[in-house]
Amino acid sequence: MSHDPIEDGEEALELLQLPLDSWHRARGGRMVPFAGYEMPVQYEGIMAEHLWTREHAGLFDVSHMGQLTFSGEGVEAALEALMPADIQAAKLSHPVYSLLMAENGGILDDLMLTRLKEGEVYMVVNGACKWDDIAHFREFLPDEIGMNHMEDHALLALQGPEAVTALQRVIPGVENLVFMQGAPFQWQGHDLWISRSGYTGEDGFEISVPVEGVEALADALTAQPEVKPIGLGARDSLRLEADLPLYGHDLDTETTPISAALGFAIKKRRREGGGFPGHARIMIEREQGPIVKRVGLIVEGRQPVREGAAVVDAEGTEVGKVTSGGFAPTVQKPIAMAYVPTALAVPGTRITLAQRGKVHHAEVVQMPFVPHRYVRKGS
Repeated sequence: MSHDPIEDGEEALELLQLPLDSWHRARGGRMVPFAGYEMPVQYEGIMAEHLWTREHAGLFDVSHMGQLTFSGEGVEAALEALMPADIQAAKLSHPVYSLLMAENGGILDDLMLTRLKEGEVYMVVNGACKWDDIAHFREFLPDEIGMNHMEDHALLALQGPEAVTALQRVIPGVENLVFMQGAPFQWQGHDLWISRSGYTGEDGFEISVPVEGVEALADALTAQPEVKPIGLGARDSLRLEADLPLYGHDLDTETTPISAALGFAIKKRRREGGGFPGHARIMIEREQGPIVKRVGLIVEGRQPVREGAAVVDAEGTEVGKVTSGGFAPTVQKPIAMAYVPTALAVPGTRITLAQRGKVHHAEVVQMPFVPHRYVRKGS
């Protein structure tokens, strides 16, 4: 993995269990602490699970993530006061990627939100900061906006080129969705919400399911010959290859959307009208350029560099930092994400890295490292 799954001090806390905890253990899942939960890091091995997902379909349990619904008159405008999405213009049932913003222009979390209908928004936030997000919403949303934390729901992600083949056997009709589109489905008496989205760069689906139905659904999916359960380790290497940043590693409260190469999340109406935290700083950075930028690196040799490695100049002075890194099974090379001075962010630029007394050489490359294979309209 490109990061240690154990957060600072987390081992001292009582870990929560996923609804599928015993299901994972019965299938040989090696459980580790992550975001306050015990989660499977691998079953057969990270390399094998990574390649299976790229070639077939992998089932990920992401029930540690926070699922929230917001409701009430004016909920879209109320949420817009906290993030730069154009929620009022978002199509119903089409997920939107957005950012929960700090006053300094830094990022409190990155998230997916979906307008289910007028006055109702569904949101998925990162597991590691869901309680902080919930507290933030409670503090800053108007009292008339209702918020429901869907603790009675699990979340599964089925990812890979054969995901649609497997899922449509179990839940017919999902094949009609396209990338970043969702819809309600029924399965064995359970109400599901399924979107064609994910965190691997592959085609795939995310499935919100009531806790009481999740084990039967996981069984039905892994009974398909295309599907195997996949752990956190491969999830991390897959998202790194696909240029998908991880909150708390590649994104944090000191990182702006512009330096993180996430400017696309700030929609035109919001750029022009503002009205969200950090707008002034972000517009200055958009005009003048940020001091540092998130880039992709291919590292020479076979030794991966890990999070925390220093980007150094000719004198050995630290000028940047690696935020994720590891060996990329699809690329068959070590890769990394790093923040470097803007002058060094041009593809083809040679970069020197230092970690644990060793020097590594790398080249800035265009991301993603592996092309996205999303199924869009007409594709």
